[in-house]
Amino acid sequence: MNRKEQFKSDYLNKLVSKSGRRLEEASAWDKYHAMASLVREYATKDWVETNERYNSKPSKQVYYFSIEFLTGKFLKNNLINYGLKDIASDVCDELNFDLDEIFSIEKDQGLGNGGLGRLAACFLDSMAALAIPGHGCGIRYNYGLFEQKIINGYQVEYPDRWLHNRNVWEVKKEDKAVLVHYNGDVVNNDGRYSLINTNPVKAIPYDTPILGYQNETVNTLRLWSAQVVNRGFDYSSFSRGEYMDAFKQKYDVESITQVLYPNDSYDEGKILRLKQEYFFVSAGVQGIIRSFKKSGKSLCDLYDYISIHINDTHPSMAIPELMRILMDEEGFGWDEAWSIVEKTCSYTNHTILSEALERWPVEIFSKLLPRVYMIIEEINRRFCKDLIERYHIEDSKIAEMAIVGHGEI
Repeated sequence: MNRKEQFKSDYLNKLVSKSGRRLEEASAWDKYHAMASLVREYATKDWVETNERYNSKPSKQVYYFSIEFLTGKFLKNNLINYGLKDIASDVCDELNFDLDEIFSIEKDQGLGNGGLGRLAACFLDSMAALAIPGHGCGIRYNYGLFEQKIINGYQVEYPDRWLHNRNVWEVKKEDKAVLVHYNGDVVNNDGRYSLINTNPVKAIPYDTPILGYQNETVNTLRLWSAQVVNRGFDYSSFSRGEYMDAFKQKYDVESITQVLYPNDSYDEGKILRLKQEYFFVSAGVQGIIRSFKKSGKSLCDLYDYISIHINDTHPSMAIPELMRILMDEEGFGWDEAWSIVEKTCSYTNHTILSEALERWPVEIFSKLLPRVYMIIEEINRRFCKDLIERYHIEDSKIAEMAIVGHGEI
């Protein structure tokens, strides 16, 4: 059986198994879902083998942290990457339907809305095409895009429900979930700090394969979704007719990954955006450290095998979060931890416009993330001291360059 005949047979079998219908009864969605499922199935073998290859060889893996990934649609690109687009087109012609119609069924992934997200997606595509061990880390938004209509001369926005009919490309990895902690009290145990009385949120990873161009390389885009730790609800409140109160915690937690760029012109919006940024940073760094420790390698050599790249300011808390994990959970001292972090993390700044250079009220930041705030304060103290000693910068200029100052961070 040649490649086209094999693809045709595999496709028809997949259509039946996924939709429970023969071709004559299948909807356009059924046809799309079957083809996308088949291509993802083809990719899975290479995906598994790529990860095994990365983990078995001493290659450095890049983790690209970004608040946005504007990936677009996957089916057409993945058919091209596997050299199957012409074959799929011929098969569709033989089965009397149009491949372009199938392409049109797929919705854009609602994970970004501008140049920052498109750049991040291009980096992922390029790394896979060049067989560079590089993965993405971000947020699985329910509403990352919006539909726009002009009514009476004004823009009116409607939510784009891109997940309404399932996302065939993602794989839920609940066994790799981690807890992200907010608020709480910092406890000093003989110089080693810990957090108690926190508000934990469960971070569930969803992995999407990023295919290289005809090179058997499949990297990973890992997106995190927020979920309550206890999936139940307040039954007593519900029984009393207090229906909204019964689900309040669930809604509060799930709001973290509902919308890209919530309005931060008021305190509640600022808190939600800060929660978002720490959420995927903490989950991502925890996942990296957990996976690295399973390899048996020493965390002292983390930077020889891991590179964490921060795409603009949104994931910048990766630095104090990695410091927190190395010191509070792994027992490193400040200087040793800082040396590891400094060699592991890198940063790209895309604009110097004020809206991109985020600032947070200290009162909000220190309450929501008390341990991270302590670490940033210490980084700030050492940074200012270094400026004075190394560069002899005047005290009056230090305040302008400090990380923490004027009630903001």
